Amino acid sequence: MEVYELSSQFPTTEKFSLTNQISKSANGIIANIAEAHGRYYYADKVRVLYITRGELEETQSHLRVALGRKYISKKLFNLLNEEYEGLARGINKYISVLIKFR
Repeated sequence: MEVYELSSQFPTTEKFSLTNQISKSANGIIANIAEAHGRYYYADKVRVLYITRGELEETQSHLRVALGRKYISKKLFNLLNEEYEGLARGINKYISVLIKFR
């Protein structure tokens, strides 16, 4: 939610580009984690988690753009990026566990 709320503060000129893209990718992370949880087969869970990882990387990329355009502070970028890095580690560990149980 934090990224979604943050993006609503971007300039109106970004409404149909960066604001829209970062909102979609951040929401995609949450939606894909839920989808992976609901999948029955391990291979399906892993496939969806790989997609989730891509959404996470995309969100981090959009945050880098926002930082470069000075829409967010370096402090906020570092905080959010650290949270996403922790989430990425968790997703990677979950993938590893699922692969072992295939």
